[in-house]
Amino acid sequence: MSEAIAPGVWLESTGRRVLALLDELGRFSLLVARTFRVMGRRGFPIRETVRQFESVAVRSSTIVLITALFTGMVLALQTATALGRFGAKPYTGSFVGLAFVLELGPVLTALVVSGRVGAGISAEIGSMTVSEQVDAIRALGADPVQKLVLPRMLATTLGLPMLTMLANLLGILGGLLIATQAGIGANFYYQSVINVVTLKDLVSGLVKTLAFGWTLSMVACHQGLATTGGTVGVGRATTRTVVVSSIAVLVSDFFLSKLIMMF
Repeated sequence: MSEAIAPGVWLESTGRRVLALLDELGRFSLLVARTFRVMGRRGFPIRETVRQFESVAVRSSTIVLITALFTGMVLALQTATALGRFGAKPYTGSFVGLAFVLELGPVLTALVVSGRVGAGISAEIGSMTVSEQVDAIRALGADPVQKLVLPRMLATTLGLPMLTMLANLLGILGGLLIATQAGIGANFYYQSVINVVTLKDLVSGLVKTLAFGWTLSMVACHQGLATTGGTVGVGRATTRTVVVSSIAVLVSDFFLSKLIMMF
């Protein structure tokens, strides 16, 4: 039989975890403050920002579009089957359109980008940190936050809404493919989407993606700069980035949805 853990040991272990979490949040907050502070400085890294934007918006488009297309097809298939039991199958387009614009498009895009771009940012900056390239940037009188963090944050924050708009379109088109097979006319499907989805819904979804892009990019940069332990540490930082950013996206989605519904 295993021995019971003494209350003192449990309290000490819990206290250490709480202090470690507070320390992590403090370091993250400092990085956020430094990032906003360097935005107005001279020497804005335009070329690096464009390169990072290409990585986010162009190189991630294929996997995002494939994910959105098949998610829309599955959603339409399940929705048409469920609504058909109540004689409401023709309204499949309304459900698919609203679900994608408000939730599935922004969240799925953010999760896919966090797995691809977020992990890449963390691995790249983490490798530079353990190989002392970040220290070399400081030694040359440059600010690593301005050179490394700012371009990636801006590129991800601005690139995610563009990917989300494409994901919304492909998801709704994927639903159309299944809806026509279920006996729903293409024109009726189209009308049911535009009659339900409003401009406010589109803007609400895109506002979420701005927050998601900022969050996952800052988490990735923070984990990369905090990397220790050589190549093993880079792997740990990459894994931690995907986990933390995915949880942050899902949690923030709930609170953003509640906030948007108040207006």
